[in-house]
Amino acid sequence: MKKVLILFLLPLQLISQEVPNSVKFWNSIKEHCGKAYEGEIVTGGKEGDGFTGKKLVMHIRYCEENTLRIPFFVGEDKSRTWVFTKSTDNLITLKHDHRHKDGSEDKVTQYGGSSPNTGLANIQFFPADQETSDLISYASNNVWWVTIDKTSFTYNLRRIGTDRFFSVKFDLTKAIETPSAPWGSED
Repeated sequence: MKKVLILFLLPLQLISQEVPNSVKFWNSIKEHCGKAYEGEIVTGGKEGDGFTGKKLVMHIRYCEENTLRIPFFVGEDKSRTWVFTKSTDNLITLKHDHRHKDGSEDKVTQYGGSSPNTGLANIQFFPADQETSDLISYASNNVWWVTIDKTSFTYNLRRIGTDRFFSVKFDLTKAIETPSAPWGSED
């Protein structure tokens, strides 16, 4: 009887230990910690937008158990950092930390949203949260999503109900020299 019980309970224990997709996604990003990659606008770029024609670099710079900080440099502009945090229930939040050259916070910063579920191992969605709606009313219907696979990382923004769609893709097969610190960084 004891052997039958073990044979019955062992598969249940293995099922309960399955890694959530959000954690797999998180770990895929962490594999690149310390590395920088160049990207290109895939969709949504236009002359004069502040992005087109500039070198785009992401640096997976800061990786802790529940926080990932990824500066996103646009030419010489080092004001943007994507901040991912993972909650105790393995849901991920994306916030945009915007700084001035002196390190002070921009008046439009800390906007973003939280994934409503554990998503897929290669994609996470972040609908705009209430803080974003209060800060930037026209961004209330923003949805950001990030994808990652063995060769690329994409950052995407869609403003639902409009034509606004922006996507930048980074080549994860070619690490580049790591850039200096983003604005506002202590190190």
